Amino acid sequence: MARANTRNDTRLDSPKGLRTNFPLFQSRDRMGRFSEAFARAMGTPWFLVGMTVVVVVWLTYNTLAPEEAQFDPRLTNFTLLTLILSLQASYAAPMILLAQNRQDDRDRVQIEQDRQRAERNLNDTEYLAREVVSLRLAVKDLASKDFIRAELRALLEELEKDKDKPVE
Repeated sequence: MARANTRNDTRLDSPKGLRTNFPLFQSRDRMGRFSEAFARAMGTPWFLVGMTVVVVVWLTYNTLAPEEAQFDPRLTNFTLLTLILSLQASYAAPMILLAQNRQDDRDRVQIEQDRQRAERNLNDTEYLAREVVSLRLAVKDLASKDFIRAELRALLEELEKDKDKPVE
């Protein structure tokens, strides 16, 4: 019986992942979080400064150190450094793409939620507009104070005329 990953099963902000025996890949979400952290770290100034320092120290040591102490001689055009930087780049590109794909998925979910919210707001606004129009129509049908006063004056004048008339 497969054991459910209760931590990720209860989270609604991330997709359910694949379960494997290797801890790093127990879920796509864990690998995704790792790739996002990796991509985020590579995009910092400290990473660039650190990488520059390592390369400068590497080049300086392998240029100025005695030939027996050099581990990546200048005569071989720093082959080991080139291989290490190529390896780093070959891992960096897919990690960055994975992080971008995860961000695209989050953006897609957010856009769908925004669309649903906008639709609800539009429906609410239309309902309120209909209610305002119906209230305006209801108020328009009500008699105003001036209209009632005019009618009462007219009735009073009629009554006074009838009072002055002799009864036949």
